[in-house]
Order: sequence, then structure tokens, then C-alpha cells
Amino acid sequence: MPTGLVALLDDISVIARAAASSLDDVSAAAAKAGSKAAGVVIDDAAVTPSYVTDFTPDRELPVIMRIAKGSLFNKLIILLPAALALSALLPSAITPLLMAGGLFLCFEGAEKLLEKLGAEKIGETLEDAPADVTAFENARVSGAVRTDLILSAEIMAITLSSVATESLLNQGIILALVGIAITVAVYGAVGLIVKMDDIGLHLSEKSSALARKIGHFLLRAMPVLLALLATVGTAAMLWVGGGIILHGLDELGVHGPAGLAHDMQHAVEVATGPLGGILGWLTYAVLSALVGLVLGAIVAGVVHLIAKARGKH
Repeated sequence: MPTGLVALLDDISVIARAAASSLDDVSAAAAKAGSKAAGVVIDDAAVTPSYVTDFTPDRELPVIMRIAKGSLFNKLIILLPAALALSALLPSAITPLLMAGGLFLCFEGAEKLLEKLGAEKIGETLEDAPADVTAFENARVSGAVRTDLILSAEIMAITLSSVATESLLNQGIILALVGIAITVAVYGAVGLIVKMDDIGLHLSEKSSALARKIGHFLLRAMPVLLALLATVGTAAMLWVGGGIILHGLDELGVHGPAGLAHDMQHAVEVATGPLGGILGWLTYAVLSALVGLVLGAIVAGVVHLIAKARGKH
């Protein structure tokens, strides 16, 4: 074999090994970054079912699919290029933008809580018999995609901070991998949750006694689970939004609020021994949620005042 060809094949082999190693590094970095965003992923999965619980069974999966497509659009078309551009050109703008998104989550969570406590509703539910069901569905999907944009921005920001030392190309690949994987996981889980009652009904009609027992259990459990998820979703908006605000203030040099919350978390961890990790995290989550509730209630109050003022003209 000619020497030149041997050298060329050897060079190709080296390049192939380097490419394979690079792919392994990217995969490992994507897995690490995705695991760091797990908390926000859980919040996302808890929030989303509340957007589809009002629909008839035949519209649940189509609505979830529409929201999932919107989520992919958020992550890959809006947030990925924006994250890379901000990382390269204006990294100082990332924290204020995340805080603005966190404030929106606080508003959404506070508004839902106030509605549950009897405050005047903004918007319709299917129980209100909307005149145009299609328009209502479109509005509900738009609301879910807007909320997803904030949660997705937090996921992408956490991912970006985990791979800051990677090249711009690798950052883009990792952000895309994490975005796609998380979207599939979240909305696959949401689809399974909201259709679990249909699965239960199907099993309850089987000839097997065990299958019928499982089916009846699912039918009884799903309304409770959906109600619980709706509550967790509202709480998640508040604690994620409040947490973003606390972290953002700390990043901008206002250390007091976040420092106090972390001090209280640490005190609980020390005082509770083996349960310190869980109870410490819960303490910080509750404090973040209280911050989110106060800020969100203020924003909700302003929004309601503006809406009433416009209604008077």
C-alpha cells in the first residue's frame, strides 16, 4: 500500500478517535448539566398538567402535543440562540432577564392561589362554558407555552452555567440535547399522567381480577393525583420564581435576602440530623415560595388595578 495512503488512513483514524472522544465528552457534559436542572424539570412536570385538566379526554393528548411543540420551539429556536448570543456577547444580561422571568412565575403562581381563595378570576375555564372552545384551547396552550418559556429559560441557563468552559459549538450541542431530552421526558410523563384514568378504565374491564383491581385503584387515585399536581404546580411557580429572584439578587450583589434564606436552611440542616438534607431543602423552598407569593401578589394587584381601570373607560 502506498505510504501516502497509509498516512492518510492513519490521520483519518486519529480524527475519528478524537471525534468519538469529543462526542463522549459532550454526552457526559449534557448528562451532568441535565441532572443539575432536575429540580426545574420536576417543577415543569408538576405545572403542566394543570393546563389540561379542564379538557375533554379526546383533547388532552392533542393539547399536550401542542404544548410540547411550543416547548421545543422555546428551547431550540428562541432560547438556544439567545443563550449562546448572551454568553458570547452580553453575559451580564442573563441574570436580569432570568429575574424578570422569575417575577412572571411569581405572578402566575400568586394569581392562581388568589383565585383558589376566592379572588376574581382572569380568563375562563371550561366550567364557565366559554363561547368559543377553540379560542379557549388556543389561549390555554398559549398560557402554558409562556410559562414553559420561563421554566425552559431557567433550565437552559442552568445548563449553560454548567458548560461555560466548553466551546461555543459544544455549548450549542449540549443545550440542544438537554432541551430535547427534557421536553420528551416532561411531556411524555404529563401525557401518561393525564391519560392514567383511561388506562384504569381499560384495566377495570379486563377479565383478570388483578387487572380490575389495579384499574379501580387508578380510577380512584387519578382525581386525587391531578388535584395534588395542580397544587404542587402552583407552589412550584412560587418557589421557582422566588428562588430565581433570590439567586438573581445575590448575583447582582444584594446578598442579604439569599444569605438569610441559606442561613435558615443551614440551621435546619444542623438541627435535624439525618433528615437535614430534605428538611433544609424544604426550608429554602418554603422561604423562596413566600418571597414569590409576596412579589407575585404585588404584581397581581397591579395587573388587576390596570384591568379595572381599562374596564372603566
